[in-house]
Amino acid sequence: MLHQASNRFNPDDLWQKDHDHFLHPYTHFDSFREEGSLVLVEGEGCYVKDAEGRRYFDGIGGMWCVNAGYGRKEIAQAMAEQALQLCYTTTFVDVTNAPAAELAAKLASLAPSGLNHVAFATSGSCGVDTAIRLAHYYQSRRGARDRKYIISRKNSYHGSTYLGMTVGLRDGDQSEHFHYVPDLVHHLSAPYPYRRPDGMSLAEFSDFLVEEFRQKIESLGPETIAAFIAEPAQASGGVTMPPPNYLPRMAKLCRDNGILFIADEVVTAFGRLGHMFASEAEFGIVPDIIVTAKGLTSGYIPLSAVLYSDKVHEVISAPDADAWFTHGYTYSGHPVACAVGLKNIEIIEREDLLGNAARVGDYLERRLAELSSLPIVGDVRGRRLMMCLEYVADKETKRKLPDEANISKRISNECEAHGLLVRPIGHLDVLSPPLIITKGEVDFIVDTLGAAIRKVTDQLVREKAI
Repeated sequence: MLHQASNRFNPDDLWQKDHDHFLHPYTHFDSFREEGSLVLVEGEGCYVKDAEGRRYFDGIGGMWCVNAGYGRKEIAQAMAEQALQLCYTTTFVDVTNAPAAELAAKLASLAPSGLNHVAFATSGSCGVDTAIRLAHYYQSRRGARDRKYIISRKNSYHGSTYLGMTVGLRDGDQSEHFHYVPDLVHHLSAPYPYRRPDGMSLAEFSDFLVEEFRQKIESLGPETIAAFIAEPAQASGGVTMPPPNYLPRMAKLCRDNGILFIADEVVTAFGRLGHMFASEAEFGIVPDIIVTAKGLTSGYIPLSAVLYSDKVHEVISAPDADAWFTHGYTYSGHPVACAVGLKNIEIIEREDLLGNAARVGDYLERRLAELSSLPIVGDVRGRRLMMCLEYVADKETKRKLPDEANISKRISNECEAHGLLVRPIGHLDVLSPPLIITKGEVDFIVDTLGAAIRKVTDQLVREKAI
């Protein structure tokens, strides 16, 4: 049962304060002006409650975050105890703290072989910045100062900082009202099997993507490329699982050409696919650098960790009296955040949440596949507790519904009305529930989502929108 703490809030007052003063990430001002926010005030297990007292199953885990579930007293106690013992210390140059040292060692013990070094930051966005700066520093320290280009993919999301938004490239992310880092990033085609070219098999699609990368390396010159960055499974870009053998072949091209492979595991690390890290366990690659965040603390406190290889460390730490790694943050290795990370990982291991994510995630895949028969469901895809439905107007041609149909939001609104939160993104609805989810809760998700899709489809037919 959720606690009764929400009784102390005035729902209308909270809504108005938020409406008048809080600039939300990714605000769409016209709709926000009219609708404002859903004000959440409590969470326990897989459930959240709003200021009006309504209870919802959180099918998006906050936003890929709350892996261990809401309301973990152990985590809150670890946070409080560390705050009382040592609330903060700088970690610049030669000062550290116990939780930061312990968490760095723990992450090295869990990571793929050879990734024994950790840089801490405060978010996935800052982690991506750190990884790219680390790649540039590595290339320069080994004498390859012309290697500045970053190779990324379309449909990717790598954070919302100035650099992160330059590196990622989802539709609509790069607003004309902002500026981006010029002449730094080159984008390849997205590994988006559902929308691969007509008549192309998955194997041929993999060949096409790898050949595109090879040609890009040739055209730019390998001596100009610092790193390739990729989400092993593109998350906010549509939960796309790569075609067979794509990532290992991309990794080989990187190795053969002196290019660092950065795996953005901000979403996939710490259990979402049933593994601590998905790069090697799920996709068969050992990157040079792995970026993590979100599930590292289950969203209880902001923290990210960039894990990097012995190969990189040997170069950047080679003797040079004038060499300083002039990068880092006030809150890098924050002792309270690192204490939370340690306790969160302890819970994941002790309760076998990876095993639960694998077992129940496989069941979620099977149950969601049943919705493939619905008229507007073009594709059901993903892996375990990272899933997505793509809606179309025509299943044969894969033609999208018009933007004005607002399809994913209409369906998510209908789900919300029946106690389920899913994440609408364009013509997609995305699911990423906590790792503690049960099969019974999977049934609730699929039954509720299916009913919502059917109801909205009937509405679209009456409106002659399809």
